[in-house]
Parts: sequence; structure tokens; C-alpha cells
Amino acid sequence: SEISPVWGILDVKDSMLCQKYLPFGGFIMSKEANEPRGELAIRTQAMPRDTNPSGDIFGGWLMAQMDIAGGITAAWRAKGRIVTVAVTGMAFHRPVRVGDVLCVYAEVERTGRTLLTVPVEAWIQRRGDRNQRVKVTEGVFTYVAIDADGNKREVPTN
Repeated sequence: SEISPVWGILDVKDSMLCQKYLPFGGFIMSKEANEPRGELAIRTQAMPRDTNPSGDIFGGWLMAQMDIAGGITAAWRAKGRIVTVAVTGMAFHRPVRVGDVLCVYAEVERTGRTLLTVPVEAWIQRRGDRNQRVKVTEGVFTYVAIDADGNKREVPTN
């Protein structure tokens, strides 16, 4: 089955690769990890405008920050334009609060012909405590390399 009927840019080989390597939670680490996995891709601060009705940071904002971080990492590896085609194994472990500093880490786990699999972890430093990091969210983002016309292209081998 296709991953993204909207884009329609994955072929059967890419789709099978994604299904083989991206079962729900396939690359997800335990929330008990002491150190982030991957390289720091972005750092930002949670602001009042990013809250949900309960006053915690809205999960959609957090997921967007993770997609940006994963996209930066995937684009560097793909040496060009990429698009998000899937997110799997998304887990929200702890709430993020206004004033927390969000640090998002990502690494390319696998590459296919056109596909890149990027586990992404979001960690926070609570306001006023720079020495303690807490993992709050993780997920696996899947990207496809595309050309200037939006057609899929091969990921360079080096």
C-alpha cells in the first residue's frame, strides 16, 4: 500500500521498505533513556501562544518542531528538497510547559532509493534548570527526496 496518497510519489519498492522498517514503534527508544539519540537539530522555547486549552504546550506544535528538525536532518542527507510522507510511533511521554526550552534531536536511521527514515526525539530543559534534560516526545518521521518539480528522486549514496 502507498504511504501518502496525497503525494503519490512512493513506488511499491519504497512502500515495502517503509513497511518493513517502520512498524509501529520500530525505532523508538524507551522514555527512560538518559541521553538524546542523534544530533541536536533545533532548539526553541515554548511560548504562551503554543498552549492548548489546558495550558500545556499543544502536541501539534511539538510535532511540527519535530518535523522541522527531522526535515533539516533528512534534507542534509538527501542533499536537497524532501517532503514528509509519514510519521509512526509518535509517543508523548510528558507535558511541555510555557518557558521550557525544547531541544530536538534527529538522525537518519535508514535510506532507501528515495526514502529516508529519521527517528526524532524531543527533550526539554525546564525553565530555570539547565542541568536537567527530560525526554518528552519521540517518533519516526519518513521523508522522500524530491526534485524541483516535486517528483521523487534518488537519495545520493554519499
